[in-house]
Amino acid sequence: MKLAFLSTFALAASTASCLFPVTVHAEDWPEFRGPDKQGHSTATGLPTEWSERKNVTWKAELPGRAWSSPVVVGDVIYMTNAVGQKDSTDPHDTYSLRVLALNAADGKVLWDTEIFKVDSPHALGVHGKNSYASPTPIHSDGRIYAHFGHFGTACVNAADGKVLWKNDTVKYSPVHGNGGCPVLVDGLLVFSCDAAQDPFIVALDASNGRERWRTSRKAKAKKTFSFSTPLVIEVNGAKQIISPGSNVLSALDPQSGAVIWFINYEGYSVIPRPVYGNGMIYFSTGYDRASVIAVRADGKGDVTRSHIAWTVDRGAPHTPSMLLIGEELYMVADNGMVTCVDARTGKVHYQERVARQTSASPLYADGKIYIQDELGNGYVLKPGRRLDLVSKNELGDKSLASYAVWKNKLLIRTQSALWCIGQG
Repeated sequence: MKLAFLSTFALAASTASCLFPVTVHAEDWPEFRGPDKQGHSTATGLPTEWSERKNVTWKAELPGRAWSSPVVVGDVIYMTNAVGQKDSTDPHDTYSLRVLALNAADGKVLWDTEIFKVDSPHALGVHGKNSYASPTPIHSDGRIYAHFGHFGTACVNAADGKVLWKNDTVKYSPVHGNGGCPVLVDGLLVFSCDAAQDPFIVALDASNGRERWRTSRKAKAKKTFSFSTPLVIEVNGAKQIISPGSNVLSALDPQSGAVIWFINYEGYSVIPRPVYGNGMIYFSTGYDRASVIAVRADGKGDVTRSHIAWTVDRGAPHTPSMLLIGEELYMVADNGMVTCVDARTGKVHYQERVARQTSASPLYADGKIYIQDELGNGYVLKPGRRLDLVSKNELGDKSLASYAVWKNKLLIRTQSALWCIGQG
């Protein structure tokens, strides 16, 4: 069975004008893929070498089983977790789905709140590399929005973990478990529910958790399940929610959920979050054979034949999201192959094997690209039209979650712990 879950575990300053302004401080990392939602950090002085003993600021052992990525605002790290009563991975156990906060200075737990309790969560199925807490939470205006897929969604107070609201009424039948993260836009929490049948996208009122709109996917797909995280962009002064699903990429109006434009393609179990720049959306089409497609974002209606700029078939990722750095697009395939292409034309500059099996999305910070593979190895590259590998670093613990950044440090979630990696 092939992998079908979200790797929850970008634009540089030259392309930041393509996005609407963010309201967090530069050092904050408030959601999956950071403040610009595309894997970029403005932090400097990040480490380029580390190991289990080298440049480890602290290591916090974690119980449970979860592959969501950490987020950090100020000096507090927020995470989701799934902990069995027997503290095991037994799918027939009773699991506590939780949100917790840690002190970023030393990794000590500040609070740890149960959101949902689920008996035998495996009843609906989960992939071996998925977890019961895979979507990464969002921090905004003193609140944490935690999404557990078909198990439910909640909002908690970031200061003390008090539950402000919960919603477990958005029902669907997942394939391989939960996956995609939500996105927050104009007071709405939006996420995809691309299930075994009747896939849809839904928006909850961020103030109370009530459903505001629901939009069905309009595509003839033999396999309707997907796991992608939406991306909010701005085109000609108007916001769009870009949401990939099986056989269709849709641009939605945030307030109504109405489809602005769409393209059709062949693909299912779509996982990577799209990236945006140069007036184009870049996304991967999923299984069985992934392709990367660049599509101009200024269309209306069906733009399948009119707005696709280019397609690259070899080296496309099934799981990791991509990095856009100026006019160069970087992709990491699940087998660890790294490809750099011209973002305007799709011309391949290089394609070389760097990492081992990879699920985490890469990071761009301090003029370097960071890649984390499933064996816990971290690779540092310099961007450019030729591969320039700076270092390979080993933690020796399985890792599927994506990076977060705190000040000049990396936060890396592995199977058993959260690591804070600094320079010296």
